[in-house]
Order: sequence, then structure tokens, then C-alpha cells
Amino acid sequence: MPNAIHVFSEIGRLKQVMLHRPGRELENLVPDHLNRLLFDDIPFLEQARAEHDRFAEVLRQNDVEVLYLEDLAAESLTSPEIKQQFLKDYLAETTIQSPEIIKEVTDYFLSCDNDRELIDKTMAGLAKNELELPNTQSLAGTVDDQYPFLIDPMPNLYFTRDPFATIGNGVSLNRMYSETRRRETLYGKYIFAHHPMFQQNPPHMLYDRAQPTRIEGGDELVLSKHVLAIGISQRTDAASIEQLARKVFENEPSFEYVLAFDIGQERKFMHLDTVFTMVDHDKFTIHPEIEGELTVYSISRAGDGVTIKEEKDTLENILCRYLELNAVELIRCGGSDLIAAAREQWNDGSNTLTIAPGEVVVYDRNTITNQKLAEAGIKLHKISGSELVRGRGGPRCMSMPFVREDI
Repeated sequence: MPNAIHVFSEIGRLKQVMLHRPGRELENLVPDHLNRLLFDDIPFLEQARAEHDRFAEVLRQNDVEVLYLEDLAAESLTSPEIKQQFLKDYLAETTIQSPEIIKEVTDYFLSCDNDRELIDKTMAGLAKNELELPNTQSLAGTVDDQYPFLIDPMPNLYFTRDPFATIGNGVSLNRMYSETRRRETLYGKYIFAHHPMFQQNPPHMLYDRAQPTRIEGGDELVLSKHVLAIGISQRTDAASIEQLARKVFENEPSFEYVLAFDIGQERKFMHLDTVFTMVDHDKFTIHPEIEGELTVYSISRAGDGVTIKEEKDTLENILCRYLELNAVELIRCGGSDLIAAAREQWNDGSNTLTIAPGEVVVYDRNTITNQKLAEAGIKLHKISGSELVRGRGGPRCMSMPFVREDI
């Protein structure tokens, strides 16, 4: 039986992908708490859903099977015992400490008509006014009484790329940078452990969400069946990369190198895929600020361990050397206009989703970057993203490949 996870490149024809259709969690964003939930603004849910539905439609029109996180999570609650354990784990990662309130909330979720409704409600969060809470007195509860939520919503869930990453036949189940997003990986934990599609041939688990150091999927790019690129960024630290590299070499024999790109700690460069994506065998989108000399740490096998080598070189030379190419073409986000580059990078101009070699999904608003991609011979599928982009993520961020054809 073929592996349920099969991703050995960024550009092989996409056959199966997981998305999350934005839900009520976006309507639970409120202005006073946007920073806590990693948003700059509040998307209009109806329009965000319309944009997301069009994204899914474009993928289906190109023969991609679209799966949804919320469906897979619901289908993973295959017994009453698993459902109870899921809720126990879910509530353990909230701020609720009162046993009485935990019981009330558990009963509330178990009263849902079906498992999909339960999953949707866990994602949306729980406002205090949705329950009649027991009158428990505590200093902490009194001080925090003005906060509207008993359980925070998860508005970043439609960026399915980050909670885990698919690498070869394996999965990196990540520990997220912010406490706000760490709960998102719980759905992946239950999907890969209990969903029927992963039971006969389960994927190798290459990283565990319980680890103390952070890593996110937007920093993990499978450049080829031999080379994995990972960003040392605001969201991913060096210790996680080394740990992941060791597990990749142990479980995925085709991989020979893990390249750790040091891209700095700025939020605008929060992930490697916000400044660099692969769109064809020898073509890449980049943000102009990562041109010039880069610091890259090359991690390779050494017996049962690894060897780490620091390299300082241009991105072109690094890509040519490790991908065994004579030359590469770097397509600048925003072209040569620094103002356009800053604007379009902020709106995820570099965050393309490649669905086949030389064929990508992009936001239509990044007109200059899109023109440069077209001039380089790249076929574009443009989608609107006026609301989706408010969460600071593009087509790659919103998609988790499960199966790609080999190249």
C-alpha cells in the first residue's frame, strides 16, 4: 500500500492537499486582543470564506484532491474513549484551572450533535457568555474577569502549513512559536494517530509537539528528495533544526542535506517561505533583502550522527551547489522597486504555492511580482486575498501537501 504522506519536493505535481476553511474563530477576533492572537486586523468572514472557496476550487480544477483539517479531525474521533481523551488534552492546554468549569466545558462539548460540530467549536473558542458558569471565587478569576473568552479562538488555523510539515514519507509535528498557536498541533496529533487513512501505513514522526524548542512548517521547504531547507527565523530555532535533521536522516534515507538558512528574527520575515519559495526546477521567488551573502549551516549525515558546516555564500551559489544545477533564476518579489518589494512581500508576494513545475497559485493583488513570474515563464493561477491576507499568509501558508508526484 502506498504511503499516505509522499512529499519529496516543493514542485512535484500536487495530488492531495489539506486546507482549513475559515470558521467562526475569525468572528471571535476582537480589537483589544488582536496582538495576543497574532492578527493585525479582523477579516470579514463571509468574504474570507468566498476567497478560500475559490482557492480550493482552483486546486480541484487542477486535479488536486482537497481535504479539510476540520473533517479529518472529526473523523479521527473514532471511539468515545478517543473523544474523551481529545477533550482532556484540549482542555489541559487552555488556561482553565477550576475542575468545576472543566466539567461544565467538557459537558458542553459532548452535547454537540456530531463530531464535526465539536471540532468546529473547539476551533472557534468559547466565550464566557456561552456557558452558565459555576460561581467560583478566586483572585486570578476576578482579575481576569474582563477578558471575554474562557477558551481563546484559533484564528490562524487556515494557515495549515505551520502546525506540521510533510517531509518524504514523514511528518514533523511542530511546537509552535507562540502559545496562541501551540494548541493547533493537537489536531494533527489525533489525525496521524487515529484517522483511518493513516492506520495501515502510518507516517514517520520526525518531530514531536511536546519538544521544548520551536519549529514551524513555514520554515520547512523540501527542495528535492536529497535536500531539505529550513529557516532559522522568528518562529524556528537552531536546536529544533538539528533535532529534526537527525530524525530525517534516521527515517528518510533519500535525504542527504538539511540546509539551515539564517534569515533573522523580524516579523516580516517570520518564516523562510515568506521570503523564498521554489516555483520550478531552477526558478525561485525571493525577497530582495535576502540577496547577497547569506549564512547557511549545512547539516549532513556522519555515521550515526551529523556534521555541521557553516557556509557564507550567495543564494544562487548555494542552490546551484546543493541542487546540482548549472544556474538558477531568482525572481524578485516586487521586481527592482524597493517600495513595491516591501509592500508585496508584506502581502505574501513571495509565498507562492507550486502545484506543478512552473505552475503556481498566487494572490492577484501582487501585480508586480506576478508580472515578473509571468515574464519568467511561470503559469499563474490568481486568487483574491483581500481578507485572507489580513492574517499575514499566502497560498503556500494556507496549504499542507500530503501527496506530490515525484520529479
